[in-house]
Amino acid sequence: MDIIKPKKHPFFKHPLIIGATALSFVAIASTLLLLPEGAHKVDREQLMLGTVQRGDLQVVVDGYGILRSDKQTLITALTAANVQKIVLRPGAEVQRDSIIMQLSNPELMRELDAAETSLEQEAANLRRLILNNQRDVLAEEAILAELNANYQVIKLRREAEDKLVKSGVVSQLTYQTTVLRQEQMKKRVDLQKQRINHLHKVAVESELIQREQINQAQTQLQSIQQRADRLTVRAGLDGILQRLPVELGQGVGPGQELALIGSETDLLALVQVPQSKAEQLAVGQPAEIDTRREKVGGVVTRITPEVRDGNIEVEIAFNAGAPESARPQLNVDARIFTATMEDTLFVERPINVQRHSETTLFLINKNGEEAALQSINFGEESGRYIQITQGVNEADRIILSDMASFNEAEHIQIID
Repeated sequence: MDIIKPKKHPFFKHPLIIGATALSFVAIASTLLLLPEGAHKVDREQLMLGTVQRGDLQVVVDGYGILRSDKQTLITALTAANVQKIVLRPGAEVQRDSIIMQLSNPELMRELDAAETSLEQEAANLRRLILNNQRDVLAEEAILAELNANYQVIKLRREAEDKLVKSGVVSQLTYQTTVLRQEQMKKRVDLQKQRINHLHKVAVESELIQREQINQAQTQLQSIQQRADRLTVRAGLDGILQRLPVELGQGVGPGQELALIGSETDLLALVQVPQSKAEQLAVGQPAEIDTRREKVGGVVTRITPEVRDGNIEVEIAFNAGAPESARPQLNVDARIFTATMEDTLFVERPINVQRHSETTLFLINKNGEEAALQSINFGEESGRYIQITQGVNEADRIILSDMASFNEAEHIQIID
């Protein structure tokens, strides 16, 4: 029986081999086809070209960050409590008296009742003390009145005996006895007056002491009342509720954050800038804040010295107030204008080129068909542009693309 054997194709004619060979040929031909003259060949469409320009170049430092209220109120708990009711959520516009949440603390309410009762008791004690003091003074004044009456009787008797003792009607002994009784009565009257004066002073001092007790009770009541009032959490500032880190039913302790309120009009931009750009920044420099909807002018008002994650924080204030699209915690971009270089050469920043560096790039000749390596010195950068200090002239064209694959080439040919 005859067996039909499949026809074998030559190895070099296999479809996969043919496809791979074609792809390799195209890749080599389009990128690293070596010419006899020693130049490499590259497609113009694969290159990113830049033209050297002359003019004023504004040095810009870019950053990103958020908008924050310049006026903020952090609301904290004065006492331990539970969140009984949440009225408003983050993002809500609030007025000064807007209620954000309601807390509960039954023990605090019992303390408030006890403090009110204590104040009423102290006030009643003062009224009782005043009445007792008035009664004591009146009793002593009655005694003084009686002593004064007796003194006047003795005084009249002595005056009468002054005439009779001379004529012998009244004996000298009787007269001297009357004189002694008058002096004694006078002393009793004076002592009673001193007693009444002292009693007045004692009454005044005792009332002052009692009033101090009332003041202490009132201060205690006010303190507890303030804590009780704070169970009703109010905004305290016209603005927007930015943060509410508690949930319904949650227990909170003294000093724990309840809410953060920020003004909607007094906004600042807090921008993160790379640490490497810090030496270019200064307070007072103009800036531009991009809210994604509009760009608004600003000025640098503060630069933090602390470095976090390789960045420093820069505070920028709006020149003419925050725009309508601005809101607290809104993500923004910013450009800070650090200097202006007048009449200088610049170009779009080539790939992998850093400011204040010397780099060898390909300079395109006048006919645009060839490019040769040229050493170029760069200065300051501004956004996507970078200053050129030496190596090329105005209107020269250079290759901005990454040419790492042509490290060994000094010339390349550009094909269309």
